[in-house]
Amino acid sequence: MQEAGITISNSDLKRLLACANGDAALLYLYLAAGNEPELAGQALRMPKTRIDLATASLRQLGLCAQEEPKHLAPAEAPSYTEEDVTREYRTNPEFPSMVGEAQRRLGRLLSTEEIKILLSIYRYLGLPPEVISILINYCIQRGRGRGQTRMPSIRSIEKEAYRWADLGIDTMEEAAVYMQSQLQVQANVGKIQHMFGIEGRKLTPGEEKLISTWLSWGFGEREIQKAYEKTCMNTGGLKWPYLNSILKSWHEQGLLTLEKIEAGDRMPEKAARSPAKPGYNVQHHDDDLSDIQRAAIRRMLQNGEG
Repeated sequence: MQEAGITISNSDLKRLLACANGDAALLYLYLAAGNEPELAGQALRMPKTRIDLATASLRQLGLCAQEEPKHLAPAEAPSYTEEDVTREYRTNPEFPSMVGEAQRRLGRLLSTEEIKILLSIYRYLGLPPEVISILINYCIQRGRGRGQTRMPSIRSIEKEAYRWADLGIDTMEEAAVYMQSQLQVQANVGKIQHMFGIEGRKLTPGEEKLISTWLSWGFGEREIQKAYEKTCMNTGGLKWPYLNSILKSWHEQGLLTLEKIEAGDRMPEKAARSPAKPGYNVQHHDDDLSDIQRAAIRRMLQNGEG
């Protein structure tokens, strides 16, 4: 191995720590030192399966270069026939086993048209059976996490399969890491939704995308709650653009932890000492605030008095 100094940015370090994956951290340091990827297993004394999982984790964290995506289009997929399905059943033992696994996970028999779609995922997209199995399981778990009681349709699974193909997810290790990371993001989004007091409805795609962006920047629940409290204090409620502007500003300044954020807040702010003008970012009707928003404002006032 080469001897060289290694510099790790704060954002990369935060991602590695949040990942809590020792193999991924070791591989990151090995590659950052300019060593050959092909020799990583030998140098780090890891079997290929562990190297593959560590590589997949780094790719999901955006810390490892990915292969050029395929960008396959559904319109360009061949039209598979019943004869194609029959031939695949007869000549490829792997295919009927894959169909049986899909039916077992979905809890029902698939129609011929649905099996044609599976054949397209298998042949046209080139996803191996073990990846397709993880794909189906991921779609099921994602639906449950969103409160859906019905199993996903084959069409929705196909749509996700194209996304995986575009992302270059075509190994069992990459599929497992992607599934774990995405389900964790979904769980974290749900926690933030509860923190905001959004109950009885689903997040809009735009709202969900904003929260996912904040999480990808490295903010946790505490940091987002701090921004939410400042938003309630200054605007009287949950204002998504205002909240996003706070977190974006912290992100651009490298303030990714609550400690750094609070240290920055203790600096003199002339604007904060100026009396608020009527009609500007002030909520005059307290009855319009939710209990969660009132609590957020109380916490901000108490912190300010401290």
